[in-house]
Amino acid sequence: MAVDYAALKKGGFMRQKQKNNFSLRLRVVGGNVTAKQIAKVAEVAQKYGEGYVHLTSRQSIEIPFIKLDDIDEVKAALAEGGVEPGVCGPRVRTVTACQGSEICPSGCIDTYAIAKELDERYYARELPHKFKFGITGCQNNCLKAEENDLGIKGGIKVAWRESDCIHCGVCLKACRTKALTEQDGKIVLEPEKCNFCGRCVKSCPTESWDCTHGYIVSFGGIFGNQISKGEAIIPFIEDHDKLMAVCDAAIGFFKDNANPSERFKFTIDRVGYEQFEKAIKNAYYGEKEGE
Repeated sequence: MAVDYAALKKGGFMRQKQKNNFSLRLRVVGGNVTAKQIAKVAEVAQKYGEGYVHLTSRQSIEIPFIKLDDIDEVKAALAEGGVEPGVCGPRVRTVTACQGSEICPSGCIDTYAIAKELDERYYARELPHKFKFGITGCQNNCLKAEENDLGIKGGIKVAWRESDCIHCGVCLKACRTKALTEQDGKIVLEPEKCNFCGRCVKSCPTESWDCTHGYIVSFGGIFGNQISKGEAIIPFIEDHDKLMAVCDAAIGFFKDNANPSERFKFTIDRVGYEQFEKAIKNAYYGEKEGE
């Protein structure tokens, strides 16, 4: 009986050098795995693999040396622990995320909540080529958002509230981009220098800043045989629904315009950055094509 290797790969079973052996990629969302899931993965790796797992560069887990004849048993065993196989090939891949504001003091957004939402919305969607999301909580950029086809970075837009300020100068020292200065007893923000890091807010002892949490979204990152940094089109997105609209527009542009086996960045280059920028701005501002 012929083996459908393409179907196996789509379902996370990647062929190894060793005949009839597969490295099984698992579905992981935002880098989080429960203790129950870890226990089941360990059990399966011990019973059906060679007693170890591989942690991938994109926060997934792979179990090497799964035998062809054991594939159905492996899937059933993993399901008992709430573990699903992942995906490979031309589709939306694992959504990665740092720990974000729920854990990390530097975090500006709840990265895991966004990762779960993006996973539910897009994971495994068929596309002309693979598509990667990466979410990082702040300008420390631990997740390297700009390496992804679509990267989301948390940020905070700030406005000084004079009535609560004690002029301690801590925010001036905390600002790494020199966007803040003190002039005639007032804190002055130069918006063009602000990178939305939120360090002024987090360092202030009297909470003298009004702040709006939001997202910096970059498009077209790639880090492989060719390297290109993703670029933002909308400097700062405050509204969650607009974030999702922009993500929908990016995925839609890729699906509608990409050639088979063409990465997102190269689709943008070929079709034209102006056309892509128009699609994103139309989604963000609620406009329709041609208006």
